[in-house]
This record gives sequence, structure tokens and C-alpha cells, in this order.
Amino acid sequence: MDAVTYPDAKVIRFITENMIPLRIAFDAQPLSTDFNIKWTPALITLDVDGKEHHRTVGFLAPEELIPSLLLGMGKSYFETDRFDKALGSLEKLLEEYPESDSAPEALYLRGVCRYKSTHDPKPLKEAYDQLNAAHPSSEWTKRAYPYRLL
Repeated sequence: MDAVTYPDAKVIRFITENMIPLRIAFDAQPLSTDFNIKWTPALITLDVDGKEHHRTVGFLAPEELIPSLLLGMGKSYFETDRFDKALGSLEKLLEEYPESDSAPEALYLRGVCRYKSTHDPKPLKEAYDQLNAAHPSSEWTKRAYPYRLL
């Protein structure tokens, strides 16, 4: 990723504006053990308390790294009950990177965030319908399958 992804201007700008990056050698102790690093590159999205919310392992091209980081941010906000901020990250991902590998999970999570913030089940069914139309074979479509009945 050092040769292709990290030098990309959009990646540099995104990380600079949204993250506090920290690079650690795969064998640096105790962190490599604490975070169960078995292969690199391993990108882990942590919250301010150091709790992990998202992980990717292996090479990501620039057009996949940014949506993956947006998904990680969205998951971090979601898992700390900051649904408005989660929706902001997920909407940005879906607007700017709708064809990314992160999009199906973002569609699913957006529906769940909308449900959790309103207690209206309609966003869950909408999430399934959107997933089924755009990503019919995705694992996230399969996970949303029960929502079709709402």
C-alpha cells in the first residue's frame, strides 16, 4: 500500500482530515498481540478509548480504502450510539463510493441506524429492498432478508 494507496492525494487528504493514523510494525509488542495482528496490512479503526470497531486485512486500492475507512467511522459512531454521526459517514460512503465493496454493509447499517434512531421499522425494509436491487448476492442482503416482511 506504500507504493499505490498511501501516496494517493485523495487518501492523504481523507486521512489527514478524518483520522489520527498510527503505523505499528507487525511484530511490535505488546500492540501486535493486543490487537491480534497476524497479517499485514491490517487497518483497524479504533474509537477514542482504543476500542476496535472495524478491521481490514490485506491490500486496498485507493478507491476501496476511503470507503472502508468511512465504514469504520460509521461503525464506531453506531456502536457508541451516535446515530446522526454514523449516518453522516454512511451517507458519504454511499454517495461517493456506491460501487465499493463497503457499500452493501453501509446500506445495511444505514437502515439499522435509521431504525435505532426512530424506532420505525420502515428503514429496515428499505435497506433490504435497496440491497436486494443493487447487491442481490451480498451477505448483507442475506442478513437483511427477514426485513422484507416488515
